Amino acid sequence: MLHTKLCDIVGIKHPIMQGGMGPYKTEALAIAVANAGALGIISSIGMAATMLPDAAPIDAMRLFGNDPPAVILQKSIDAVTKGTRASGGVFGVNIPVASEFMLASEMFVKQTIESCKSDSDTERSLRVIVTSAGNPKPWAVLKQEGFIWVHVVPSVYHAKKAEQAGADIIVASGHEGGAHVSWEPVHSMVLVPAVSKAVKTPVVGAGGFCDGASLAAALCLGAVGIQMGTRLIATKESDFEPMWKQAIIEREERRTLVGRGLFGPMRFLRNARAEAIVRRTLSDIPSFYLGEPLDSNEEILKLERTGFDDLIDAKPDTALMFGGEVTGRINDIPTTKELIERIVKEAAETLRTVPQSVLRR
Repeated sequence: MLHTKLCDIVGIKHPIMQGGMGPYKTEALAIAVANAGALGIISSIGMAATMLPDAAPIDAMRLFGNDPPAVILQKSIDAVTKGTRASGGVFGVNIPVASEFMLASEMFVKQTIESCKSDSDTERSLRVIVTSAGNPKPWAVLKQEGFIWVHVVPSVYHAKKAEQAGADIIVASGHEGGAHVSWEPVHSMVLVPAVSKAVKTPVVGAGGFCDGASLAAALCLGAVGIQMGTRLIATKESDFEPMWKQAIIEREERRTLVGRGLFGPMRFLRNARAEAIVRRTLSDIPSFYLGEPLDSNEEILKLERTGFDDLIDAKPDTALMFGGEVTGRINDIPTTKELIERIVKEAAETLRTVPQSVLRR
């Protein structure tokens, strides 16, 4: 059994976090991860699509029905609270805080606070809010409300900003991760040890982690645990389509592409849709670096929206599917419990046996 500072801070059995992954709520996955002794996460980003009518990359009505965003989040929180009650599992909510998302960010934070205040079971189990894709400074209020505050960063510079703002945990997310990534291609093998050395705040590694060997590596690099996204999509309980899960286990590590998304660059599983987004991205590279407004990217937004439509309609070559380079190391679809227990067992064995094989007396 492995036990780190992440386990102590959050109150979980295993030093593993689920990433917040859109466009889905990920409530079924959050329940499964929390019940397995790790930190489950509800993803809020897709819920806000109705608040961005002119720029929404997804048709929220097809995914969430007619409920307004705050109600969608409340229902998900209620569902995960109920689903984790018997196990005592712990979960959180991921809330992007990019400037384009700010109205939704404030609304989701308020709703999460209200959910905890109105239900004692929720207050016990919903312990974490994860912020990402924006400035951490305004969100120190989360600690005052009693939450464990986690902030996701792509660089040492941003990690120091998160520490100055008071984050309890920093997730150092390498460029090989799926979905939102930084333009600067700093990968986990460089980023995780650099951030771990630069800050005193506990660091969790993200991007490229999927098994016991990579968990052991993260701990050796100075992290107190790992966050997984792509690996957890390919589990039996995850909220993602069978087609998406199958695409992950079929692709090798070179079959991903980075192109422009709603809040900046994103890594996709490679298919015709992803290639079209990358072609458009490459044709507009100068405007990206000059910071032109989002409405200059109507073609990319259209490609994204129709790509999500094709995902729901199960069209594998034109569906838009996120995934990290680690897809090349994923070859099965286990239950979440089986996966987490396997990872922890393999990591403990690696940490026990490697010193014996390389150190001489």
